[in-house]
Amino acid sequence: MKKHLLRTFGLVGIILFVPLLVLTFSDPHTVEKSAKGFIEWKLKNEMNEKIDSIILPQSKALKRLLGDKAKVLHQKTDDKLAELKQHLKDDMPAIIAAQIAKMGNLSCECRKKWEERLKASIKFEIASLEKAKEKLINFTQAKYMEIVENLTMDVRIFLGINSIVFIFLLVTSFLKPKATEHLFLPGILLFLSTAINSYFYLFEQNWFYTILYNDYTGFGYLAYLLAIFAILCDIIFNKARITTEIINVLANAIGSAFSVAPC
Repeated sequence: MKKHLLRTFGLVGIILFVPLLVLTFSDPHTVEKSAKGFIEWKLKNEMNEKIDSIILPQSKALKRLLGDKAKVLHQKTDDKLAELKQHLKDDMPAIIAAQIAKMGNLSCECRKKWEERLKASIKFEIASLEKAKEKLINFTQAKYMEIVENLTMDVRIFLGINSIVFIFLLVTSFLKPKATEHLFLPGILLFLSTAINSYFYLFEQNWFYTILYNDYTGFGYLAYLLAIFAILCDIIFNKARITTEIINVLANAIGSAFSVAPC
């Protein structure tokens, strides 16, 4: 019974993750299309940070020359800067909506050379409102493409590692039929992680992409999968000696008389 259940876990995981991985390569815009809500949310955060990063240049020479008058001048400029920032934030929703609509058109020329645009718009200086808006538009377009490319790569890594681990689980269940008890530990761990990720994708999609996108939580999940992969390697190449110890320690911790021996 356990043997069939393990193989079912492996087969379901392969059917779930491998086609999705292939799809991200056959249609590179798959992730972009499914993550529109996350991309918009991420863009809003990035633009807010960029607007808030606009600061006044500091000039010690001016302070020495004008003395107290420099403080008054600086305050007036500061007030003007605050007004400029507020105007940009007020216009931000319209800018994002327009640029997402434009960037969503896969044939748009604006999708090309985004790296140069990002570099050109990194430094925001005090300028006219129109000039600042133009820089913000360039920044939005470049940031959109950066987010899409990074997210696509993160999703491919996530799907690829899941695919490898599930394939390894299924293959191990055939190579080591006597190791069913040992394989049940990584099998259950994989089933639980897949169920949780499926829930997040179906009902909390923004959280799902947030976890994957350049986030420590995403690295933590990869470490978790690599730990499961290490357990499978132990079962195949080391007769499950380490896995046996882990299972027996867990069984003792809950007061169970259950124990296994190396396979």
